[in-house]
Amino acid sequence: MKRFWMTVVFVALVIAGAASLMLNAEAKGKGGADVKRGEYLVKGGGCGDCHTPLKMGPNGPEPDMTRMLSGHLEGMAMPPAPKVEMPWAGAFAATMTAWSGPWGVSFVANITSDKETGIGEWSEETFTQAIRSGRHLGKGRPILPPMPIPAMQQLTDEDLKSIFAYLKTTPAIKNRVPDPLPPIAAPPAPPAPPAPAQPPAPPEPAK
Repeated sequence: MKRFWMTVVFVALVIAGAASLMLNAEAKGKGGADVKRGEYLVKGGGCGDCHTPLKMGPNGPEPDMTRMLSGHLEGMAMPPAPKVEMPWAGAFAATMTAWSGPWGVSFVANITSDKETGIGEWSEETFTQAIRSGRHLGKGRPILPPMPIPAMQQLTDEDLKSIFAYLKTTPAIKNRVPDPLPPIAAPPAPPAPPAPAQPPAPPEPAK
């Protein structure tokens, strides 16, 4: 009987060890990316402060976790951006997902795992190159404020891979964010007023 229970304990330990290895493997993405570290970096870095839209709750604005990391709301009508004067540099929407400034109007991206409207079809290389280059998809238009590109460029490749691995595990939320708007061109200067007409020369005196 004693040998039987020793065998049971041994088998249980083997199963527990195998389960632990499986959990550790699941926590690692491709190339050794650490999903748990990615989650820590995303949450600690405040990515959701902009990428998760705010909604009005009983105590004021609060993150809408049903739309976690899905960016600016598709179809949300926005009035023209307010004009501000220096030293004010810009304005932002109550959702924290639309920002205006000298660059125009930018809308915070959908970074969920949705394949059509998020980053679900992105590769790890594309994500890393986008951060390193500061350009959409690593080769397109500049990534605009409020995205803290200079700060993210200080992260290691392993950190970026871990962030990407975590984002790929997030719920896919279909939400097509609009393209950014360019700065409003300054109105053309009004035409110069015509020169005042010169008074006619006085007649010459009679001789």
